[in-house]
Amino acid sequence: MSNAIFKVPEPINEIVKSYGPSSSERNSLLAKYREFKDRSPIDIPMYIGANKVTTANKKPLTMPHDHQHILGYFNQGDATHVAAAIEAALAAKAAWAALPWQDRAAVFLRAADLLAGPFRDRMNAATMLAQSKNVFQAEIDAACELIDFFRFNVQYMTQIYSEQPSSLPGMWNRLEYRPLEGFIFALTPFNFTSIAANLSAAPAMMGNVVVWKPADSQIYSAQVIMELFEAAGLPAGVINMVTVDGPVAGEVIFSHKEFAGLHFTGSTGVFRQLWKNIANNIEQYRSYPRIVGETGGKDFVMVHSSANAAEVATALSRGAFEFQGQKCSAASRAYLPESLWPAVKEIFVEQVQSFKQGSPEDTSNFVNAVIDAKAFDKIASYIDYVHTQPDAQVITGGTYDKSKGYFIAPTTIVTTNPKFRTMVEEIFGPVLTIYVYPDNQYSQTLELVDQTSEYALTGSIIATDRYAIQEANAKLMNAAGNFYINDKPTGAVVGQQPFGGARGSGTNDKAGASMNLLRWVSARTIKETFVPPTDYRYPFLG
Repeated sequence: MSNAIFKVPEPINEIVKSYGPSSSERNSLLAKYREFKDRSPIDIPMYIGANKVTTANKKPLTMPHDHQHILGYFNQGDATHVAAAIEAALAAKAAWAALPWQDRAAVFLRAADLLAGPFRDRMNAATMLAQSKNVFQAEIDAACELIDFFRFNVQYMTQIYSEQPSSLPGMWNRLEYRPLEGFIFALTPFNFTSIAANLSAAPAMMGNVVVWKPADSQIYSAQVIMELFEAAGLPAGVINMVTVDGPVAGEVIFSHKEFAGLHFTGSTGVFRQLWKNIANNIEQYRSYPRIVGETGGKDFVMVHSSANAAEVATALSRGAFEFQGQKCSAASRAYLPESLWPAVKEIFVEQVQSFKQGSPEDTSNFVNAVIDAKAFDKIASYIDYVHTQPDAQVITGGTYDKSKGYFIAPTTIVTTNPKFRTMVEEIFGPVLTIYVYPDNQYSQTLELVDQTSEYALTGSIIATDRYAIQEANAKLMNAAGNFYINDKPTGAVVGQQPFGGARGSGTNDKAGASMNLLRWVSARTIKETFVPPTDYRYPFLG
């Protein structure tokens, strides 16, 4: 039995390795990358309870930068597998919820240390291969951010449990933070391995059980996540991974009485449809489900005439094109003053034209391939559209080729129309649109930034004039859940910049903060009276 209040290890952000030339980490990671690339195609099962389930319906997993190369196959499931995963989760629930909190914490602290050590190359290599991330992008995502999620969430969990009410003499008031009644459905995206793992792990840490459906294009690294959980001692059935079509999963899950919550990252359209499905079934559920979602973005960089040109150019080139613009926080629209634009343009174009593009195996490549044919075709259609419009000009990129990999040249558009299509719509690829405004219309342009997009995820202001910064901070109060001053609008760090946005960008429950974990518990107030009264009469009756 436990008879102590345990203090958890103080979390510190995992140090990002540099992967410099001839470094031991670069050599080790590239060796693992080549090992995974050259091995025979693997067969990735579904994880349902203690069983690794395969089917006759095998779907190939390929590399975006070489789509003819098959890394392995995943097993396409059906409604029976979703139902089995729910049953396995519910069967595991009682024991997992009853496990002392420090034992749940230990599982994920062990997962963090395993990922920092023997699993680091495996997770990064899988992410590089199947999601086409370069060594640095894989490191900050698949290794460091996920390690931070595990360690910081343990701290947040203990903070939540320690928040207790006061008690008057003669009584003891307590708050008990119960896991939700039922199971959680985690629906995760391709672009961040860390998000895929955290969306299932965060509810589980709070005593919940989970059915997890990863994106098809992330299943290769999803298997490594499940292997990591297993190695860390996570009991079978706590997190179950199914590989099925989304509508198939939704039909079973959203009609189940024990459905207790949705943890989602993906498109705004899908999230809205899921919310509608849940609402339509609301009478069927034991409790009102918790709905947590981080969705789309049309993230901005607002520039004042007092800004430094080189700083602006670098914020744009990194913010727009790292990981091929496939970050929900990527800079995709920018507003620059006329007086500064010529200097920024010269530096920016030189930077972008110096990018190398190709396989992550060549560490000199700054950008790689977009995730799949569907994404490639969508992004290419936007570029084709721009070439036909008189009020837009392409100043970098504007080309694409999918003969070997899904390669789209980092594309920059300059438009004279602040409501041009690519200023408004989410593209989710390496496309940045710039609007050049008159210097004397700074205030009006701030209003334009706020009103142009339905999203409110990330954004930044670049300026040295403090009054300009303050004005932007005030007028863009609701335009971004993560707001950056003199920086690119990407790169949130767990424990430092809790991440999430509102409006069309989600519920803003801030992954990497205690407020997210609070969504996965249901508090119970307990009042204990030490000497109960023995007569109904109050003094006022005398």
